[in-house]
Amino acid sequence: MIKVGDKLPSGTLSEFIAVETEGCSLGPNSFQVDDLVKGKKIVIFGLPGAFTPTCSAQHVPGYVKHYNDFKAKGVDEIWCVSVNDPFVMGAWARDQHTEGKVRMFGDGSATWAKALGLELDLTARNFGVRMQRCAMVVQDGVVKHVAVEAAGKFEVSNAESLLAVV
Repeated sequence: MIKVGDKLPSGTLSEFIAVETEGCSLGPNSFQVDDLVKGKKIVIFGLPGAFTPTCSAQHVPGYVKHYNDFKAKGVDEIWCVSVNDPFVMGAWARDQHTEGKVRMFGDGSATWAKALGLELDLTARNFGVRMQRCAMVVQDGVVKHVAVEAAGKFEVSNAESLLAVV
């Protein structure tokens, strides 16, 4: 499992772009993690799935609410990563009003979750492989803080807990 001092693993994450800009077309776009983290302080939180109860009612809204607090502490970007496709993540982003605050990345095959050592096998519950509920602070690609929730808990990966360590 990823730990403090580790470099984030390489990988590809997908983001649904709702407004076309130079270099990003409308719809799903793929990004290389290595390119995105260069020279930046990033807060990344992972969760089991889009539109799920705790994720939608508490996890994402907390980071949206505290966006300005994170920016005031020098955070360049906030990422939400889930094992969903970019279309689902785009719909969830619209539902959660994350635009301009939280980048909603899909890791559709759990490839990056596995590379982090943060995969969660929920196949027995018919949910497949997901990402554990977690949060980390990354500076220029190096993990400065990581918190992984115990099963069924939401205590250490919320926005308020991460604000205390940024």
